[in-house]
Amino acid sequence: MSPRPCRRGIALIEALVAMLLLSMCALAYAALQLKGMTANSGALWRSKAVFLANEMADRMRANHTGLASNAYARLTTATAVTDCGTASACTPERMALLDHAQWSTTLGRELPAGTGAVCVDSTPDDGSAAAPACDGTGTMYAVKLFWSERGQAARLVLPVRP
Repeated sequence: MSPRPCRRGIALIEALVAMLLLSMCALAYAALQLKGMTANSGALWRSKAVFLANEMADRMRANHTGLASNAYARLTTATAVTDCGTASACTPERMALLDHAQWSTTLGRELPAGTGAVCVDSTPDDGSAAAPACDGTGTMYAVKLFWSERGQAARLVLPVRP
């Protein structure tokens, strides 16, 4: 009779290779889930920005007299308005300031580092949070929103025709 060949440990090596492949697949799945969650949060911020830009456009349309008198032509910094407690005491120009102040507060609460500007702008697709780049020319209003998304500046511009 011939001696049997030594085959000890083959099953153990196969099990280790299978565990290695399984753990690599689990890590790849976790990385894919993380990437998907990151993309989903970006879509959430953009959806909120679109909703808030439309909210400001609706505020502008509701104050037609203020819009006609160019009260919304250059709203880049929020101004506190305290004298608009009743509709009769508030002029359309003060209502525009109140609209922008309330909207700016909502932006800061709803978007990370959220700020916004409303202005007349012939080239609306420019500017940053520090300098909205409102040139004051043209016939179109621009509702500009700025926020921080994963450490990078994000912007949304909604052109509004009066």
